[in-house]
Amino acid sequence: MGVIRSEQDLERNVLTTTLERLVAWGRGNSVWPAQFGLACCAIEMMCAAGSRFDISRFGSELFRASPRQSDLMIVAGRVSQKMAPVLRHIYDQMLDPKWVISMGDCASTGGLYNNYAVVQGVDKIVPVDVYVAGCPPRPEALLHGLQLLQRKIQTRTTGAAARAT
Repeated sequence: MGVIRSEQDLERNVLTTTLERLVAWGRGNSVWPAQFGLACCAIEMMCAAGSRFDISRFGSELFRASPRQSDLMIVAGRVSQKMAPVLRHIYDQMLDPKWVISMGDCASTGGLYNNYAVVQGVDKIVPVDVYVAGCPPRPEALLHGLQLLQRKIQTRTTGAAARAT
C-alpha cells in the first residue's frame, strides 16, 4: 500500500458501488439449487455437480434437500399431473428471492409426452426464469443456463422484478 497523492491515485485504489449492486452481485454468485430431479435430465444435473463439469466454480455446489435453504429450483425432467402440486408446494416454501430453471424439453414443453398425464410446460405451475433446451441437455447446457441466470440476477434487483419485465 502506497500513499495516495493525487485524485487519480484515489480513483484507482477506491471501489465505489451501491448497496443494491453489491447485494445483487452476492446473490448472483451464490445461487443454491434445490434438488428436484424427475427423470433422465436429473442424471445430467447430477453430472454437472461432478468434478468434470464442476458447478461449484459458479458458487452453486450446495444442492439442498430443503427448499428453505435454496433460492433456485432446477426442474429436471417431465412433470406429471400428480407431481405438479408437490412442485408448487416446494416452490412456495422457498424464500424470496427465488428463481427457476426449466431443464430439458419435457420440463419446458412436455416433450414427446403429449398426453393428459404430463404437464405441458412447468411454466404453467411456477414462473420460469431460464429454459435449458435438450433431451436430455448436456451438463454444459445447464452451466450455460446457470450463467445466464446469474447475469439476470446481477443486472436486476430481485426475482420478482426480474419476472415483471
